[in-house]
Amino acid sequence: MARQQRQQTPTGRGRRRGLSDRGRPRKYTSLKVDAIDYKDVNLLRRFISDRGKTRSRRVTGLSRKHQQQLATAVKRARELALLPYVGER
Repeated sequence: MARQQRQQTPTGRGRRRGLSDRGRPRKYTSLKVDAIDYKDVNLLRRFISDRGKTRSRRVTGLSRKHQQQLATAVKRARELALLPYVGER
């Protein structure tokens, strides 16, 4: 009985996510650009991991619309050989 009481929070629910980073500004708004362009390689590299993967929205702080623009721009830059498909080994 004591074990069950310790595991539950006072409200009976699990820990809520997202409350700690509400005041965190989005990275996209701090970049001061209207649209993400595939030719701006320095900007695109900020959102790509060292393995060459695109970082998730949760990590980048971008909205759904801007994350979609980022993914399209990265794919276009890779197709034109401006960005590598894999990270450096």
